[in-house]
Amino acid sequence: MTLQEAQTYLLERARERGVELEALATGSRELSLQAREGELEEITGAESSGIGVRVVTSGKTGYAYTEELSPKALDWVLAEAIENAELQNQDDGFLPEGRPLGRHDLLGEGLSASLEEKKRLALDLERFVKEDPRVQQVGAATYAEREYQTELASTKGAAGGYRTGYAYEMINAVMAEGESIKQGFELKVSREVAALDPATTAQEFIRKTGRLLGARPLASGRYTAYIEPSAFLSLLAPFLNHWSGKQILEGKSRLADKLGQRVASEVFSLYDDPNHPEGLMNAPFDAEGTPTRKVYLLREGVVESFMHNTYTARKLGHKPTGHASRSYKGVLGVAPHNVIVAPGGGVKRQDGVLVTDLMGVHAGANPISGDFSLQALGLKIEGGEEAYPVENFTISGNFFELLERIVAVGDDLEWSVMYLAGASPTVEIADVAFAGARTSV
Repeated sequence: MTLQEAQTYLLERARERGVELEALATGSRELSLQAREGELEEITGAESSGIGVRVVTSGKTGYAYTEELSPKALDWVLAEAIENAELQNQDDGFLPEGRPLGRHDLLGEGLSASLEEKKRLALDLERFVKEDPRVQQVGAATYAEREYQTELASTKGAAGGYRTGYAYEMINAVMAEGESIKQGFELKVSREVAALDPATTAQEFIRKTGRLLGARPLASGRYTAYIEPSAFLSLLAPFLNHWSGKQILEGKSRLADKLGQRVASEVFSLYDDPNHPEGLMNAPFDAEGTPTRKVYLLREGVVESFMHNTYTARKLGHKPTGHASRSYKGVLGVAPHNVIVAPGGGVKRQDGVLVTDLMGVHAGANPISGDFSLQALGLKIEGGEEAYPVENFTISGNFFELLERIVAVGDDLEWSVMYLAGASPTVEIADVAFAGARTSV
């Protein structure tokens, strides 16, 4: 039985039993190729799929899922979801009114290159990196791809599906110069295999990691911070849930009463765009079938919207924003698609610290309070130039206070899937606390 046939079967059985049902079926495919010492060391692939149901009966909601698509398994998953619903105390559950959603192929031929071409991407990436004599060891030169299929149907009329995905190449290696040793990585990601260029990725790795060799201790103090794109995305990721309607309902968002108020610099805007031409996690509709659209979370420093599914929107008196999230194994939640820091007019470096890497974000950031203290690497900026690399320092503060001190936003937008799917340019922030190995400049 196919996923769509399984959905049809479940809808028919649910109608017979007089319950509302939403069937979300998802499938994924992964491929990873890793080169080492001029040989393809590892080829791994995996596929998974399943179907999860959400039923509502007498206002009570229950979930269940199965990866087996036989009539027996589907009958069991429906009965299990109904039983789980009957055990709940909350009776304000509902399924949203649905509509035909169409079928969408957002990936096209993007991943259709031959396996041999993909092997060559990994092998060439290692080869190009090792051309620099300062490269001492290559931990991994990887080509990988991810493909996702989503199918949604409900007794309320929702019906549709879409396919999406992306490919990436990543290098992890060690560079040395004299007694100075630095380990770094470079990641390039695209919806098109053809857009990946191992020579360019290798050059970027060598430039970014090589510039940190010979680093000096940084003197403690307060500096203007120029936070590079990937580093800013890593800093943003732990605090994005403050825009989640679910977190607001749970009393965990410090932005709950800030709608329409300025909480950041007017040069800073943040939005989620599920239909961006370069988006890595595009989706025409969310896990409930709500059509997606570009949603500004912050516009020129003002909180313009939160992210909602239909339940959080109803409870808070807002409109759904297309951010319902659920895997076939999970329950209804809220999540972004492609989070983008809007590019600005550019950053003009003067004196300060260019922050290139932040380490231990998950351990060093408090997602509720916004406080963080993180080890970092970077370069000292003097007179607008990169004077010398610096190390052995931490950057600390409160993320929401940092938003108020943003001075400028660059135009160098870079995409990533490391910390969240999204894109950011360089962000300039004034008066940031740095704790270094020296106590004075």
